[in-house]
Amino acid sequence: MHDLYPTRKGTEPDVRDRQDPVIYSRWSEDAPLTQEEYRSYEDKGFLFLPGLFKADELQILLDESKRLRTSKDALEDETLITEPNSGDVRSIFALHRQSAIMHRLASDERLAGLARFLLGDDVYIHQSRLNFKPGFRGKEFYWHSDFETWHAEDGMPRMRALSMSLLLTDNEPHNGPLMLMPGSHKRFVGTVGETPEDNYKSSLKVQETGTPDDESLTRLYDDFGLETPTGPAGSLLIFDCNTMHGSASNISPMARSNAFFVFNAVSNKLVAPFSAGTPRPEFVGARKHVDTVEVIERNAKPLAA
Repeated sequence: MHDLYPTRKGTEPDVRDRQDPVIYSRWSEDAPLTQEEYRSYEDKGFLFLPGLFKADELQILLDESKRLRTSKDALEDETLITEPNSGDVRSIFALHRQSAIMHRLASDERLAGLARFLLGDDVYIHQSRLNFKPGFRGKEFYWHSDFETWHAEDGMPRMRALSMSLLLTDNEPHNGPLMLMPGSHKRFVGTVGETPEDNYKSSLKVQETGTPDDESLTRLYDDFGLETPTGPAGSLLIFDCNTMHGSASNISPMARSNAFFVFNAVSNKLVAPFSAGTPRPEFVGARKHVDTVEVIERNAKPLAA
């Protein structure tokens, strides 16, 4: 397969224009987004929808996230990722496979239905996780494009995937919220440095391989700027697979927790990695668990079911 987005292969960064659409469906009156929201996502590469989930739904999700974090022995091998120094929970992967409630959340029309519209195809879950950034000790996630890693290490061929992060706690400017560069999704930054063997074991704690160089990041910032969507628990952040993003450490007393789902088009299933010797494990990039998500209407089945 011809590689449209080479990365980790040369001695200099390779910055090139995006070769794929951002949205794969035309807007119409019955679309799940307003025309303004549609255009904003296409232009910026992300969209923030405040207050999408109600307090009673959030309580169910918070209780379930607490259960998962305190049931470490029951989790699948390797799916629990801890902070490099404190040992605090950083992420729990394969979220939708280890929790019926989180599986129901991923299938909700407010997530899966919107993903199916934006990607113009049936979708499956490429990756899911609970991100937990504890107060005082929650470490940063350095600047990166998810697609660069998914392309290089998982073998995702094209930019036909997106992430959805449901805020389970308030995201404030001072507790390490996600920062994004609006418009950066229209450029791909191929990085320098070969992929180490079993890179995922260290990158899920502290990402180094696949992160852009300072000059490329500065150029993106100069061209596109930076935005930090913040808001109350229950809000949904949607961002394109190639949007440059990262988050600072959390030294406030307020923990930050998000349920995170990556939807990939079924027509964009993984092939051999483009810049790694072997694919990452299933819990990071799905190859076997690629069942099409059956979209559930929000009122048809409660989250607790």
